[in-house]
Amino acid sequence: MNHALVSAPTIVWLGFAIGAVFGAASQRSGFCTMGAVSDVVNIGDWTRMRMWALAVAVAIVGTGALQALGLFDPAKTIYTGSRLPWLSHLVGGFAFGVGMTLASGCAGKTLIRIGGGNLKSVVVFAFLAIGASMTLRGLSGVWRVTLLDPVALQLPHAQTLPAFLAAGGLDARSALLAATTSAGGGLLAWALASRDVRRAEVLLGGLFVGLAVVAGWYVTGHLGHIGEHPDTLEEVFLATNSGRAESLSFVAPHAYTLELLLLWSDASRKMSFGIASALGVIAGAAAMALATRSFRIESFRDAGDLVRHIAGGLLMGFGGVTALGCTLGQGVSGLSTLALGAALSTLAIVAGATATMKLQYWLMTREP
Repeated sequence: MNHALVSAPTIVWLGFAIGAVFGAASQRSGFCTMGAVSDVVNIGDWTRMRMWALAVAVAIVGTGALQALGLFDPAKTIYTGSRLPWLSHLVGGFAFGVGMTLASGCAGKTLIRIGGGNLKSVVVFAFLAIGASMTLRGLSGVWRVTLLDPVALQLPHAQTLPAFLAAGGLDARSALLAATTSAGGGLLAWALASRDVRRAEVLLGGLFVGLAVVAGWYVTGHLGHIGEHPDTLEEVFLATNSGRAESLSFVAPHAYTLELLLLWSDASRKMSFGIASALGVIAGAAAMALATRSFRIESFRDAGDLVRHIAGGLLMGFGGVTALGCTLGQGVSGLSTLALGAALSTLAIVAGATATMKLQYWLMTREP
């Protein structure tokens, strides 16, 4: 009988610590996937995009190392199943990309901006949580389950790159090594190819974000894993909302955080790794903002600004749940498992953000 190496409260506190590291590193380095896309689209600067690629590369290599050492099994996550709901990935990802552009940042950036004193992000947090809750179990959840999720491709094996290589004839260990080396090594080489990336701030930002994702897999997938619970005789991952191994992802945790606050007296509602990591991001970002004297209160310019942020929050909530993750949940954590669905969601997020930025620029040029 396998027992977890630590208790559920310890998993929660470790989640808070991992979130705090992510929040502090992102606040200091300016790590932001939407910002990276904006820099490329609007000014042709690829520095933050390369920092994001560095984070993904570190996450891929670190996650592959955990797998090779037997400390993490990606099959125990939501990302790697043989059923590929490709329409949900594309529609949800595109909606999330549109939403994060309207809301001035993704789900993770919303938490970071709250830590930095941004009141607009408090509103985005609330409406993102509402949109996510509705898509998990509410009205838009019915639409998702009825119209999008049934459109899927059933693969004969897991949807990961190592699984595809293994199906081609490689043994499991060689397939993992080849996939990790090619994907992680390729992204790492591209990320470091520019001299602009070789600055301590950029390097540390990408490094800490990638390692935070790896730490999340280790904490929930190994330390908090019980192969056979003594009471239920079922496999258990302590303090995770999905009942599986989790790493950093911030859409569903927005919803779970709001639900916990609203239903605090309900004994069935408990603090989880996801909720704690989201709160940790706010704390880490706040500490860094105060330490660097960049903390400042910011609010809406006008009613139009408020409407855009509300709409963006709702779209991110819907899109993030539908696509099974956000720019971090799919764009780093999901990609670290080398899952095809994560790649589809990430590309759709970038496409949605790019299209919205282009439209905003076009509308701006037409204003008198």
